[in-house]
Amino acid sequence: MKQLTILGVGLLGGSIGLAVRAADPTCKIVGFGHRPQTLQKAQEIGAIDRAETDPAAAVAGSDLVILCTPVGAFEDILRKIAPALAPGCLLTDVGSTKRSVVKLAHSILKKGTEFVASHPIAGSEKRGVEYARTDLFRHHLCIVTPTPATPPAALHRALEFWQLLEMRVVQLSPEDHDRLMADVSHLPHLLAAALVAMQEEQSLDFCGRGFLDTTRIAAGDAALWRDILLDNADNLRSGVARLQEQLRQVMTLLEAKDREPLRQWLAAAAERREKIVERKLRTQKD
Repeated sequence: MKQLTILGVGLLGGSIGLAVRAADPTCKIVGFGHRPQTLQKAQEIGAIDRAETDPAAAVAGSDLVILCTPVGAFEDILRKIAPALAPGCLLTDVGSTKRSVVKLAHSILKKGTEFVASHPIAGSEKRGVEYARTDLFRHHLCIVTPTPATPPAALHRALEFWQLLEMRVVQLSPEDHDRLMADVSHLPHLLAAALVAMQEEQSLDFCGRGFLDTTRIAAGDAALWRDILLDNADNLRSGVARLQEQLRQVMTLLEAKDREPLRQWLAAAAERREKIVERKLRTQKD
């Protein structure tokens, strides 16, 4: 990889730049962004070598281009960069939804440009290149979502790139990705925001660590999450409906004051969470 372009040099884009710099110091890294101060900061910390405010100029001559903008900006960016992408260039992304970007890429990109959608599951509620870290992706999971039309060589290159960043890589279809992530990522964010929104103002004076831990992700970028939730609205509606069914069960138990059934419901949730944690630790060791 001689030249990498990062479109959107925030927390994820900046961390990719730092990780690539550590893994392959010979690679030239170009960063695109709208804010000169952000690009300057990215250069100061060593996340990029060159800054561009024109996306077409940023991708010219690159072997690999990574979309790190919010998903709502993907269509506009793809249309601007499509004519400037070099033959044989591989394009991937870090978006939290996959069906829409796959459809856009296949309809916009010219022949000879390969696209493999990716979702590195790493980051935090903080945003901005000033929070970028070289080890942000290390040992975390990256979901790559090829389609039947994805060339094997392009998929191999995408897998190799995320493995270069020391990520564990799995493959899903774009449809399965969006369905599964709705439950474990998108719905939790919606719930965290709802928990913050429904509180009496006075009750917030007495909140403890549990409330703050539960609602931490509600501090995420509102515009970015708006786009994610709308882009995956069908799967999210399904998750909300299943959550409502769980809440109806709890309401029934509370109204009946059924102590033992309520304990069993809570115990089942606690046991399932323990198994989730054990599975996560086991996967990370593997």
